[in-house]
Amino acid sequence: MKIRLIFILFVLISCPAVSQTFTMEEIGKFTFPSELTADQSGTQLAWAMYKQGKRNVYYAEAPRFEPQKLTAFDKDDGQEITGLHFSNDGNWLVFVRGGDHGGYLYSSTVNADNLPTPPKVEIWKINLTTQAASIIGEGDDLVMGPDSKLAFLKSGKIWTIDLENGLEPSPLFDIKGTVNSMEYSPDGKSIAFTVNRGGHQLIGIYRDADTPIQFISPSFHRYSQPKWSPDGSKIAFIKTLGGTGAAFPLLEPRHAPWEIWHADVASGEAEMLWKAPETLRGSHRYFFFSYPNENELVFESYHDGWQHLYALDIENKKESLLTPGDYMVEQIKLSPNRGRILFSANDGPQEEDKDRRHIGSVDLKRKKLTWETTGEGIEAYPVALADGQLAYFSATPQRPHLVTVKKGDQTQTLQEDLIPSEFPQKQLVTPMQVEFTAPDGTTVYGQLFEKEGGADQKPGVVFIHGGPQRQMLLGWSYMDYYTNTYMLNQYLAEMGFVVLSVNFRLGIGYGYEFHRPANAYYQGAVEYQDIKAGGEFLANLPQVDGDKIGVYGGSYGGYLTSLALARDSELFKVGVDIHGVHDLDGRYDLPEGYEVAPDYEEAKEIAWKSSPIADLDTWTSPVLFIHSDDDRNVNVSQTTNLIRRFDELKKPYESILIPGDTHHWMKWENMIRVSEETAKFLQKYLMD
Repeated sequence: MKIRLIFILFVLISCPAVSQTFTMEEIGKFTFPSELTADQSGTQLAWAMYKQGKRNVYYAEAPRFEPQKLTAFDKDDGQEITGLHFSNDGNWLVFVRGGDHGGYLYSSTVNADNLPTPPKVEIWKINLTTQAASIIGEGDDLVMGPDSKLAFLKSGKIWTIDLENGLEPSPLFDIKGTVNSMEYSPDGKSIAFTVNRGGHQLIGIYRDADTPIQFISPSFHRYSQPKWSPDGSKIAFIKTLGGTGAAFPLLEPRHAPWEIWHADVASGEAEMLWKAPETLRGSHRYFFFSYPNENELVFESYHDGWQHLYALDIENKKESLLTPGDYMVEQIKLSPNRGRILFSANDGPQEEDKDRRHIGSVDLKRKKLTWETTGEGIEAYPVALADGQLAYFSATPQRPHLVTVKKGDQTQTLQEDLIPSEFPQKQLVTPMQVEFTAPDGTTVYGQLFEKEGGADQKPGVVFIHGGPQRQMLLGWSYMDYYTNTYMLNQYLAEMGFVVLSVNFRLGIGYGYEFHRPANAYYQGAVEYQDIKAGGEFLANLPQVDGDKIGVYGGSYGGYLTSLALARDSELFKVGVDIHGVHDLDGRYDLPEGYEVAPDYEEAKEIAWKSSPIADLDTWTSPVLFIHSDDDRNVNVSQTTNLIRRFDELKKPYESILIPGDTHHWMKWENMIRVSEETAKFLQKYLMD
């Protein structure tokens, strides 16, 4: 533990008791923006804003950037807004309303209100001259074309519409397989697309109704992320293995190869430009891949141990690191003029910055890295504006995220009036960065939430995030799910708990070896060491009653919550498992005809022993299970099957099933209910 932390905690335990000053509903009135986007000129800005379940589109124009509300969705109905784009001529905004785009299993209709006629996933358009909004029709995955042309996916096919002419959308062409991505050529006359045909995935080019589709260097591999050169004569893409592969040992980490290829459009012939190093670090690629100018490609890779940006010289095939340092980059965006790349990263002059986000930019011509923001806030999702300006989301430990525009050294935060007067901004605590050591010597970071005053010894709660590829921060999260849990951690601190949020192994922000440890999850759950060490760290703090430690978490955090209760009920006296995973040996279930790996039975046994369901005999702590039954990330059967075992073993538990909602509590009302019930359950066993 850090010396400065010990001193602060000594001061805190001598403070007088204070009472709870705000409710869950009041702190639940936070703002959460998303989908920040700018037009090609960099003079128009748009974003979606979530407020108490109501999601709407806002717009602002240079130079004053005064926000205007463009939609009137006035119900907490669980319908998200995604895919917000300006048309290339700057006259229209388009977006998708509906679905659950954070769902791993599928994104389709969300009927959180349980209506007899479910809502649809629909594309909307807004005329920026009249500000009139209207529905185009069903569809998703929007891509802007020339002028006012829009392409989108519907039932695995490409559809198009010209926003200006007011005609109905129409399918562009038919093809065997499922189309899953596309990009217009620079002149807007062709579309490059990927089509999944089972074990392999092709890149095709559609030109017109009379020209056969051209396939680029077809092979038995999987091609993805086609990117046109600025002059439209070349296409770059990612190549990975196809098929199902041989039955190598399951417990042996293996390199997963990937390559960058470059094709001549006229001939369709392609060559490899770059191959990832044949290491475990080199196995993991990330989504950003761009063709910003005729001379180079820019891509994101993990091969030096951190998620970084690289420039690849097309002529000499040499890479150069654009973002050196021990930090990770994410939320990467190319400027409209293609000369600058913006990103968010956990770097800065303070040790605490590894648990924050700040904005950086790279001038591609000069290869110059500039840090655009710094300080004690959280900045995320940057976009470039005209005249070197930029916009991004910004938050502090107290103020939730809002859109901020940066002009030189000046910043302008938009929509502060949307934060209601009853929102308890001034009452929120500033979480403190702490670190502790797992039994195998791994350093683990966390954030400690504690309100001044209260009892000399307070009950403690360990919070476990989901993902698990997530990082909790020293302020409001840039992810909607963790905005909810940050709210709940603040509320628990207000109630008088000391809360420790643990950034356990498998999470991001601390390098490859932390993110991808051996023997994790269903191969041994090594990351549970970090949770138990966090519980012991919390229990040993002088202002914490070590006999009153609870735990809660959702998704992967629900899995580790149940593992904590099953293995260490003596330490974790009570827990709330929210849509957790409980039985892991099913990870190795094989379809008929698949070759069985030589260590298949051993791997199944380890997966079983890594499951909470394997340790029910030692689970004595009270538990509250919460799950919705339209969960697209963790099937509700994971909780259903565990509860059946509790019933059969006559073990006590409490449970809440929420019909119709998803993993992400699309209805604000449900999110508030889950948070309140979690807090009440912990209070009942640790405070009453």
